[in-house]
Amino acid sequence: MTEAAELPEAPEQARTVFGEYFPEAVRYAELLADAGVKRGLIGPREVPRLWERHLLNCAVLSEAVPEGVTVCDVGSGAGLPGIPLALVRRDLKITLLEPLLRRTNFLQEVVELLGLDHVTVVRGRAEEMLGKITPVHVVTARAVAPLDRLAGWGVPLLRPYGEMLALKGDTAEEEINGARAALSRLGVVETSVLHVGEGIVDPLTTVVRVEVGESPGGVRFAAKRAKAARTSKTRRRR
Repeated sequence: MTEAAELPEAPEQARTVFGEYFPEAVRYAELLADAGVKRGLIGPREVPRLWERHLLNCAVLSEAVPEGVTVCDVGSGAGLPGIPLALVRRDLKITLLEPLLRRTNFLQEVVELLGLDHVTVVRGRAEEMLGKITPVHVVTARAVAPLDRLAGWGVPLLRPYGEMLALKGDTAEEEINGARAALSRLGVVETSVLHVGEGIVDPLTTVVRVEVGESPGGVRFAAKRAKAARTSKTRRRR
């Protein structure tokens, strides 16, 4: 059996980013390095670079998220980027959306252990959540799927004029170009590439911002949204 990799000491940048919640960030890193590896949520090779590649890389996403909004982290997995974002932004109301039970169990344990009262864990697939969760201002995602497919899952969960923030790599521009037709059909009106984390992470974190107009999901999802609203109203009457 391969010996478990040791979690390195937190870099100084982590103290700057997480501030008063630095101890909670350390605890989260320890959970990822231990239970996260044992349960197959992250690979053992990721442990030595947990801080730079994962926690800090995700935490700096906060630079792109407006104040006081609702957020849904699609395909949250081990809680990336949702948990680091929750640690640095107590003003947000965050839903961690994940279909696999072993992952939602882990996420619920983390949320309770770290006292993240502004975070809710929901088990389910994004494409099945229309009408089941309240539309949000911001959808986040990391390493979930190619942009066109990811947008098909995340964009319909947005409120009108909301935005999806997807952590991507060097191929961000290529993904946008390849997904333009699909994004247009989903009611997307603007796309851009942001680089965040100056002075914190190197290389900078690349974020694809997808902004929608008054009809998130486009024509295809307008009927589904109306049907979901009618169903919800009928349930409340009973």
